[in-house]
Amino acid sequence: MKLSSQEEYGLRCLLHMASQGPNASLSIPEISRAEGLSIPNVAKLMRLLRIGGFVRSARGQAGGYSLAQSPAEITVASVLDTLGGPLFNSRFCERHAGLSPVCTHNVDCSLRSVWGALQGMIEKVLKHTTLQDLLRSESEMTQLVSLRVSPNASTPVPAAVQ
Repeated sequence: MKLSSQEEYGLRCLLHMASQGPNASLSIPEISRAEGLSIPNVAKLMRLLRIGGFVRSARGQAGGYSLAQSPAEITVASVLDTLGGPLFNSRFCERHAGLSPVCTHNVDCSLRSVWGALQGMIEKVLKHTTLQDLLRSESEMTQLVSLRVSPNASTPVPAAVQ
């Protein structure tokens, strides 16, 4: 499984914006410099993130991009869905049928079980991880994610728990 560069860079742009505070407004060149990305790439990402409702834009001298929601309200899952989509969904088998119109394993597929379970585990973490969570250090996030994927974790671990 791979995350696309679009998904990774889009999350990085949002995370940088969240780290600047609630009222920060950043230009595309500012985000580009901070994240080491090309201006055209950041412009494309900001457009997608604006369409997805994660950022808003303002024109003019004091213009730029700002978060449209609180970092605590933006989940990693929703951002990834906007920028790329899930690893596995119900149309997966149709898209990977090979030369046949229908996959030869359409009736009984052990792989489908694995992909579905993996997607469920990924969603368990991503739906309960917000930009606010990602403002933590790497070691704090490692601990938080470990708690969320623990077999004993029946409910999401609150962001305030460390």
